[in-house]
Amino acid sequence: MPLALVALAIGAFGIGTTEFVIMGLLPEVASDFGVSIPTAGLLVTGYALGVVTGAPLMTVLGTKISRKRMLMLLMGLFIAGNLLSALAPTFAVMLAGRVVASLAHGAFFGIGSVVAAELVAPDKKAGAIAMMFTGLTVANVVGVPLGTLVGQAVGWRVTFAIVAALGVLGLAGIARLVPELPRPEGVHLRHELAAFKNAQVLLAMAMTVLGFGGVFAAITYIAPMMTRVAGFADGSVTWLLVLFGLGMVGGNLVGGRFADRALMPMLYVSLGSLSVVLALFTFTAHNKIAAAVTIALIGALGFATVPPLQKRVLDQAHGAPTLASAVNIGAFNLGNALAAWLGGIVIAVGLGYTAPNWVGAALAASALLLAVLSSALERRTGGPATEAAGAVPMARRTAVHH
Repeated sequence: MPLALVALAIGAFGIGTTEFVIMGLLPEVASDFGVSIPTAGLLVTGYALGVVTGAPLMTVLGTKISRKRMLMLLMGLFIAGNLLSALAPTFAVMLAGRVVASLAHGAFFGIGSVVAAELVAPDKKAGAIAMMFTGLTVANVVGVPLGTLVGQAVGWRVTFAIVAALGVLGLAGIARLVPELPRPEGVHLRHELAAFKNAQVLLAMAMTVLGFGGVFAAITYIAPMMTRVAGFADGSVTWLLVLFGLGMVGGNLVGGRFADRALMPMLYVSLGSLSVVLALFTFTAHNKIAAAVTIALIGALGFATVPPLQKRVLDQAHGAPTLASAVNIGAFNLGNALAAWLGGIVIAVGLGYTAPNWVGAALAASALLLAVLSSALERRTGGPATEAAGAVPMARRTAVHH
């Protein structure tokens, strides 16, 4: 794997840290600005919405410049947003900082996935994508817990300043290590948009929404589920989330390795197993040891779907994959928001704190059904869909080997 992937992974680590660390610092932020916890929660919602809208917007704006330069600009935007949050004099300014930082998220992972895939041989593309996403998964194991501890000890503003510094490191790494890959000739915005006429691209994105949404249906409510059902102390939630993060790291690497060998079978196994484990979590949540093991498995199986789903989108939008890749990152966040909302509904109607696990199981099972449908459609049409009209054949896009 080329060193350029390390630079992309550092950027991904910073982005993953800033996305999730706010959840552990909401009480401190709310106290400092004199707002309620639900109001402070807008910092989470605003970020998620920024990812969904920013992914296509920033990708479209970047169609006229090289992918390396666009990645550098996105890291600059990320740095600016986190510095704005760190120095914010009012809650509204901090919210604006969160939105600015979030605008870089989807496009960075979307464009980064395309770059990572082009840096290696065709049979290593999913592994390269997984390597970049390792930064995001490691953020949940290291960055988020440490950022939370620093924020609680010396102030949340220091946490966001450190995250901005991570962005500077990522920017320097991209500038130094990522090569200037030639843009495919003749590919314009209309070719990028044409990918969304491909039913397979839309099916892959729907699998992303439902499959990863299944994970967040359960994990969003992990704190009340573990403290009020399993009987863990409040302080145990942090290490349980670290366990979830460790599962994510392992699942991401395994998913990338096997997706290069057999992509659709990997999706069948991971989505099917995820559905079963989420359903079982309804019962294992009543036992501390079983609950801890299940949380790690949910992280592993959930993130085992990420490299194959991202590669599936790249494969199906092969003539002009950049916009589709970025929108698929937004689809992960859309799934998170949808699942959290559905999980909240089943709790609100009195079905209990374990009820979101059934929601998650249903979402993952739905994604599995779409995967089966996608394969059947592909067999009927005789293989991967044809390229968008006028798009550049993959044979002309030469991979850069290191």
